[in-house]
Amino acid sequence: MPFPSDEQLMETAGGVVSQLKGLFGPHPGFRPAHAKGTILVGTFTPSPEASKLSKAPHFNAASTPVWVRFSNSTGIPKIPDSISDANPRGMAIRFHLPEVNGRRRHTDIVGHSVPLFPVRTGAEFLEFLHAIAASGPDVPHPTPVEKFVGSSPSTQAFVTYPKPSPVSYGTQQYYGVNAFKLIDSAGKQTYIRYHVVPENGVETLDEATVKTKGENYIQDELSDRLKNGPIVFKINAQIAEDGDVTDNATVRWPESRRQVELGTIKIESILPDNAKEQKYAIFDPIPRVEGVEPSDDPLLEMRAAVYLLSGKERRAA
Repeated sequence: MPFPSDEQLMETAGGVVSQLKGLFGPHPGFRPAHAKGTILVGTFTPSPEASKLSKAPHFNAASTPVWVRFSNSTGIPKIPDSISDANPRGMAIRFHLPEVNGRRRHTDIVGHSVPLFPVRTGAEFLEFLHAIAASGPDVPHPTPVEKFVGSSPSTQAFVTYPKPSPVSYGTQQYYGVNAFKLIDSAGKQTYIRYHVVPENGVETLDEATVKTKGENYIQDELSDRLKNGPIVFKINAQIAEDGDVTDNATVRWPESRRQVELGTIKIESILPDNAKEQKYAIFDPIPRVEGVEPSDDPLLEMRAAVYLLSGKERRAA
């Protein structure tokens, strides 16, 4: 599949940002998707297996400071935590690496609580957003979005995938839908996808219980949970086998694929000046660090461009 030129990439990314703001409203200073969220502070400690798969600094250091941003879906900053549109939930992890020549360095993992994406490319995602925007309550059936979903098995799989609301951000599993290459010190490459698993297991709420919850129940719960100790996750690498698709985020790998524990994240507090830091932090789906490389998934460059454009707008607001 041919990759878009830089000009096409930025044009499509700009269209995605504009269309998201058209759907959810202009909210200067906030992300056009996953607008409502909280950044927390913790530490990542790698497992012995991590250094065998990758020479990346955070997989070889004794420990690395991290930020973790939990978020709700949509670009609505005040979306109630208790409605279905707040799913899937998001998790972004920033590893703060040692400075080099006075320059700050970091690498990120971006995931959400569904193990697949609705479309393969940025152009298809923009088409999907246009179909949603054209499908108001007065539009005859089948609406444009109904036609789009009906003609796209991958979008239908995403739309119909179960998305129960979690008890807590800390009881939700998160998936990196894009594949990456881990590269060891000898140059061996291993294709993986990230699975971020809560140490105490997944806990979700049924629909009746969710309706009894407040608009900010999942945000407020974080403070209460941290009073009882850190929130702990395991970062696992699901290992691809020969023949597994590595350039298409709509295609899942079989559950039987081996998973290797890369390490543990212990989240210990909420980041001070949260609103300010969220406005300026731009998470990057592309790792940009030695020992981890992107796959040929065309969605990666598009997601990075969308995040960069929206981040610049957010900072300028």
